[in-house]
Amino acid sequence: MQISIFITCYNDTFFPQTGKAVVAVLEKLGHTVEFRPAQTCCGQMHYNTGYQQEALPMMQHFLEVFRGAEAICIPSSSCVAMIRDHYPKMAAASGDASLKRAVKNLLPRLFEFTELLVDKLEVTDVGAFFPHTVALHPSCHSLRSLKLGDRPARLLGSVRGLTLVDLPEAEECCGFGGTFAVKNADVSAAMLSDKVRCLLNSGAEICAAVDNSCLMHIGGALSRQRAGMRVMHLAEILASRDSRGVV
Repeated sequence: MQISIFITCYNDTFFPQTGKAVVAVLEKLGHTVEFRPAQTCCGQMHYNTGYQQEALPMMQHFLEVFRGAEAICIPSSSCVAMIRDHYPKMAAASGDASLKRAVKNLLPRLFEFTELLVDKLEVTDVGAFFPHTVALHPSCHSLRSLKLGDRPARLLGSVRGLTLVDLPEAEECCGFGGTFAVKNADVSAAMLSDKVRCLLNSGAEICAAVDNSCLMHIGGALSRQRAGMRVMHLAEILASRDSRGVV
């Protein structure tokens, strides 16, 4: 299968290793991965902060860039949720019938990374080796919008050497929420403190998630506290072939 990868803003700017890991996993499974260089942002930041008209041309550009793609893989549940939940509403509000058709045609070919592996490719064991203790943080969009369920845990559970531990209060938000962390900094910091406490209580070496936005927030707190716990996108763990987490 030829798979088009959409690299989100956070991954492009701060976490390029996530995209590389996604490519490594998919190519190891025998698929061809393409990167369409004209891609930009999905428009989530604009849409969620009230700039919905400004997000419209970004949606149109996304649709044009990925026109004809066999499958589109996105290593971010929040971006997938933006496209699935809001592109249809944006297209309907535009009154443009061709735009509505383009969105309808796109959605069945769009997958979050773990959805692509488990549902489309029917794979849970990708041959990874990662001998570390891991706690999985289920991000809000993965949990409540995409309803990923146990897909991430099943993938991690198939990694050789990995011990997956329970995260207390796992379904609680980490407090990031995009601009929420900026506009409601005190509340965000309190939520983050609770999440970090639960992570440290889990005894894990690594906090994993399917969203680098959450991991950036959590990782910042862990670093400031010198807690000794790392954060890693799930794709990095699945691409790992040795004890250090190296692809």
